[in-house]
Amino acid sequence: MDELAFADATTLTEKLRTKEISSVELLAHYVARMEKYNPEINAIVCMQLDKAADRAAEADAALARGENWGPLHGLPMTVKESYNIEGLPTTWGNPELKQNIADSDAVACRRLQEAGAIIFGKTNVPIHLADFQSYNEVYGTTNNPHDLERTPGGSSGGSAAALAAGLTGLEMGSDIGGSIRNPAHYCGVFGHKPTWGVLPMRGHAMPGVLTPSDISVIGPLARSAEDLALVMEIVGGADDIHLPGWQLELPQPAQKSLRDYRIAVWSDDSIAPVDQTVKDRVLKVARLAEDAGAIVDYGARPDFSPAFSHEQYMNLLHSAMSARQPEAVFEQNLKRRQSLAKDDDSSLAQVTIASTLFYRDWHRHNENRTHLRWAWHNFFQEFDLLLTPMCVTSAFPHDQNPQAGQRQITVNNESRPYFEQVYWAGLTGVSYLPSTVVPTGLDERGLPIGVQIVGREMGDLHTIEFARIVHEQLGGFVPAQAYKN
Repeated sequence: MDELAFADATTLTEKLRTKEISSVELLAHYVARMEKYNPEINAIVCMQLDKAADRAAEADAALARGENWGPLHGLPMTVKESYNIEGLPTTWGNPELKQNIADSDAVACRRLQEAGAIIFGKTNVPIHLADFQSYNEVYGTTNNPHDLERTPGGSSGGSAAALAAGLTGLEMGSDIGGSIRNPAHYCGVFGHKPTWGVLPMRGHAMPGVLTPSDISVIGPLARSAEDLALVMEIVGGADDIHLPGWQLELPQPAQKSLRDYRIAVWSDDSIAPVDQTVKDRVLKVARLAEDAGAIVDYGARPDFSPAFSHEQYMNLLHSAMSARQPEAVFEQNLKRRQSLAKDDDSSLAQVTIASTLFYRDWHRHNENRTHLRWAWHNFFQEFDLLLTPMCVTSAFPHDQNPQAGQRQITVNNESRPYFEQVYWAGLTGVSYLPSTVVPTGLDERGLPIGVQIVGREMGDLHTIEFARIVHEQLGGFVPAQAYKN
């Protein structure tokens, strides 16, 4: 196996620091692999290789002088296409934005580079970051390195695919409906959706937008939990407008081993039934902790109904997503809403109303969300973490039916609605909770399965640390077989 290609960023930065390999050599290694493998995966879709090569040479020269740029000194990496990188297009997969050339770097990308990273490319997304797949008319379709006929997930699908195929050292994605977490699950890598607001969003937005989107967060994908924690330390904290007044100090986990945890398990739900193969992995992690002496409760739930939570999520999600849509699409939705019958409770009607909420209605859902947040707060007085599925199946075959509402997925040999699976992302996302996906190995078809680890607000380092301990026991990251050499 190509050990260098599949090493995590923590290992690679140590190799760079000790001069076991140079930044120029590591970048060349990724470029060679990208030239060989990326054409069929189509994960990295936009590059600045000359600029990266110059920066890598500077990193090596600085190290030779005894300078240290930071914890990512000389590490080549990529970021999701939706981040602004000066001089590169930021399209969000929309052909109308092909000429949207960024004039500055996103705050997160600036902080990564100030810590020594070398961003050499950007990775693929679905249009408007709004799908469980990653394809668009600008850059085409990204394939899952474990099976090219299947999705790598979305919207950070290119991010996860690049890591799984050993094409990059580290990645930054974003998440409003599982967009970090489901690609991590589908491609077998680590992903972390932070507590809402703890990583600055500026520079990850549609042109001209400065207001952070509701529910949406940015966060890392990587080949280890240690890498996730490292990125949280580098990127986390206030944006410039608040920087003089507060600094982020996420609480450190006190637990030293699995036996120290109090864990709740939510392995299935009638709102979005989970394939037995996925459910079994959630239970496997739970029993791993239980066998080590942890307190594990398979029936504990926060004090609200799942349907109530999902109602708030769907309304707030579609309201937030509608702000990304062109004006003409919003006007079309508004006209459709005005023509709805009062008793129309169809899925289309629900999405239409959620996409055109009046502020008073939005405020009601937001108030309900605040009640959910306090219910979770109370729940996490009794438990350290919650284990859930991330998706209802392993990676599914590509389905680019333009009538997205007609798409189906197969769960336990039964056809289910495509968008039903967003429930597991929204269960925690609507309440701003941090969630880490840990890979647990491959299923019988050779496809990865991840498990979602959920913590209380600001409990990011707790979920990441548990992922580290679990992975230490299970060794769940498996490089894509076809790209191991």
